[in-house]
Amino acid sequence: MINFKEKVIDLIIQEVDSLTRDEIAASIEIPPSYDMGDYAFPVFKLSKIFRKAPNLIAEDLASKFVNSDYFEKIENKGPYLNFFIDKSKLVETVIEEVLSKGDGFGSSKLGEGKTVIVEYSSPNIAKPFHMGHLRTTVIGNALYKIYKFLGFNTIAINHLGDYGTQFGMLISAYKKWGDKEVIEEDPINELLKLYVRYNEEAEEKPELKDEARYWFKELENGNQEAYELWSWIREVSLKEFNRVYDMLNIKFDSYAGESFYSDKMQRVLDELNEKNLLEESQGAYLVDLEEYGMPPALIKKSDGSTLYTTRDIAAAIYRKETYDFYKNIYVVASQQNLHFQQWFKVVELMGYEWAKDCIHIPFGMVSLEDGPLSTRRGRVVFLEDVLNKAVESTLEIINERNPDLENKKEVAKQVGIGAVIFQELFNQRIKDYVFSWERTLSFDGETGPYVQYTHARANSLLERGSFNIGDQVDINLLLSEDEIDIIRMIYDFPGVVMDAMEKNEPFFITRQIVELAKGFNKFYHNAQIIVEDEELRKARLLLTYLVKNTIKVGLGLLGIEAPNKM
Repeated sequence: MINFKEKVIDLIIQEVDSLTRDEIAASIEIPPSYDMGDYAFPVFKLSKIFRKAPNLIAEDLASKFVNSDYFEKIENKGPYLNFFIDKSKLVETVIEEVLSKGDGFGSSKLGEGKTVIVEYSSPNIAKPFHMGHLRTTVIGNALYKIYKFLGFNTIAINHLGDYGTQFGMLISAYKKWGDKEVIEEDPINELLKLYVRYNEEAEEKPELKDEARYWFKELENGNQEAYELWSWIREVSLKEFNRVYDMLNIKFDSYAGESFYSDKMQRVLDELNEKNLLEESQGAYLVDLEEYGMPPALIKKSDGSTLYTTRDIAAAIYRKETYDFYKNIYVVASQQNLHFQQWFKVVELMGYEWAKDCIHIPFGMVSLEDGPLSTRRGRVVFLEDVLNKAVESTLEIINERNPDLENKKEVAKQVGIGAVIFQELFNQRIKDYVFSWERTLSFDGETGPYVQYTHARANSLLERGSFNIGDQVDINLLLSEDEIDIIRMIYDFPGVVMDAMEKNEPFFITRQIVELAKGFNKFYHNAQIIVEDEELRKARLLLTYLVKNTIKVGLGLLGIEAPNKM
């Protein structure tokens, strides 16, 4: 696809040899409206070089760019050079690119030979897979897909919370009140009941906390009873989690959780000690980070047990040695900002230059309309319940509007679950939000179902119009304002995917395909697509195909399916 920004740079550098290509590229702007061109170049910094007023410099340069193969006009507006892309060239390059790449439109080989690890989801074993886990799960899955799409060797890791004092609590609670048969009937709910009960009773009986610590220490020491109970709890929990992952169509390359690193932590402790980074404090060991504006990083408790920090450092070292990552990404809530800052700094102090390649991707929190979620208090909204309700509600809508739809249960699943994912990815990830059933299940406005319906509408038009991808098309029939707006959005799509990767923000893609859906629906209402004029029909059907393909690719990168019929 023609890179029109590079063509702008080519023209400017011919007349301005005092600036490098990178300096010119950094100065080029996108005007607020297309009336001012597709690109604008401010000439203020050239005043000292040319010893003229900026507007005169711009006027002089514009007069030298009279004939260009890529721009229909280049003019100055005050101190700016404004470049207007040749619309025929724009249409031609977009058509060629989409037709040649198909489902790979927007992809690249940028990441070839580089490995990116994306750690996401990472629920705690024996606890509910609730709404609070949805954000890390779908943001992480989208980033995984985006990096893979851009050619990176991408590894999806589910760093399960399958270690720590809570397992001492569960083991102790099970030994006091547990019933294996009852738990296996409904693992997560029954284990949650034990966990909540243990926390409630521990408020009255502090010795229960000591008992929980004792059993976790026994687990770390290889106590057979503790290990067997832990292993069983992990197995029944994962079985429940995988049911939700199947609904979301999410798969992981590794489920290596905290427990996987239990035999790798002594190395960390020894290395920290050898490098004189460990300090003893009341029997515990820590790394002092005061000079970096952070509280100390606790590495080992006074009872000898390890912490998240120790395990995360061990995991990072293992991942570097195993995968030799280019980036090691952690999609974890913003509440853990300090934790990541601390252990990243510890890894840096250990002398590992790759510490800079460990990246925390924070996101805002979700709460209920009547208060925050709390596993400890049993205040949770199960993610599986949300997804099932979304599917059921979608099926009701289908039965009202299109009861004869083929495979309507499958479509209801695609649209219902897509609605939940789309809502999560519609805003910047750092924003907090309040979970609302009404908003989640709304099928009006800027929603997943709206975009999916646009895709289905486009598909229906292609079928009714007997679209043939090999038909020759007169591109001059696609130069109306509505059509060019659509073409511009499709042209911008690969750049949007790149921005989403560079900023680790899937919502760029979400917003782009919403705008594309809006643009196409506006065109659909303003212009008949299946017309008698064969040439015009073929041109408009081709535009419809370009839209359908781009929406499908965008939805796919978000982890959402694109049904052909709704």
